Amino acid sequence: MCELGWKSLGVLELTALPSIDKALWLPAVQEADVLLVNGGDPMYLCYWMQQSGLADLLPSLRALWVGLSAGSMIMTPRIGEEFVGWKPPTGKDETLGRVDFSIFPHLDNPDLPQNTMATAEKWAAKLANPAYVIDDQTAIKVVDGATEVVSEGHWKLFTP
Repeated sequence: MCELGWKSLGVLELTALPSIDKALWLPAVQEADVLLVNGGDPMYLCYWMQQSGLADLLPSLRALWVGLSAGSMIMTPRIGEEFVGWKPPTGKDETLGRVDFSIFPHLDNPDLPQNTMATAEKWAAKLANPAYVIDDQTAIKVVDGATEVVSEGHWKLFTP
């Protein structure tokens, strides 16, 4: 994501933010046009978004959120137990809830053989909210509450 030709790029280490004076990092976040949030462990990322205070700032920021994998999953209400690696203190799979659907990423990715449509269907059946299953050629765009799937690949929406 860093090689997309951005005019400038900064890195924000969420785990360090609680120990840094907010006045040192908040202005840069408030001035950002885009927040690029890459993958990893979604619960760990969500936990540190909350601990750092960045999660509370999201409604007031003008920046566009661009999430990849876990960076998108944390915006949902839940990720499902199947995606919980690191266990947060709550022990739950609840995330930030900025959108009203969950995301099953990397459908049919050869590096993730468990990410099949059959697995995704079982995952979605356990959720009480809509759930998108998307491959690596698919994105979900949300603007002012309107959701649009942009895809050159495969995806499916499951509704409870």
